[in-house]
Amino acid sequence: MPNNSYNEASIKTLSSTEHIRLRPGMYIGRLGNGSHGEDGIYVLLKETIDNSVDEFTMGCGKKIEVELNERTVRVRDYGRGIPLGKVLECVRSSNTGAKYDSESFKKAVGLNGIGQKAVNALSSGYPRPGRSRRPDQGGRV
Repeated sequence: MPNNSYNEASIKTLSSTEHIRLRPGMYIGRLGNGSHGEDGIYVLLKETIDNSVDEFTMGCGKKIEVELNERTVRVRDYGRGIPLGKVLECVRSSNTGAKYDSESFKKAVGLNGIGQKAVNALSSGYPRPGRSRRPDQGGRV
C-alpha cells in the first residue's frame, strides 16, 4: 500500500531561484544542449540582450558587446546598470524590476520581472559586479 501522507509538512515554499532551477522548462522551454535553435540557452541569451537593447534604445547605452567563447557568453551594454543596493533583489526575486511603470523605462522588451532571474538561476557565473562605485556613491552594476 502506497504512503499517501499529505499534511502541513508536505507543503513547500520555494524561493524564485529554487523554483526556476526545479522547473526550468516553465521559464525557458526546451532545455537541450545548445545544438537546436529552440534550446533554452538561447532564451537566456535573448533575455540578457533584450535588456541591453532596452538601455540602448532609450539612449542610456553607448554600445552593446557580445562575446562568445566555447562555453560562455558575455554581454555588456555600458548602460545605467542596476543600482547596487538592489542588485541581489533584482536578479533573485521574481516580479522585481523597474519596468512596472513608465518612469524609468519608456519602452522595454521584457516587462514581467522574470528574465534575468532565470538567467541568474540557471547560469554558473552570474551575477558578477564589475568595476563599480560603492552604493553610497550612487554605484551601479
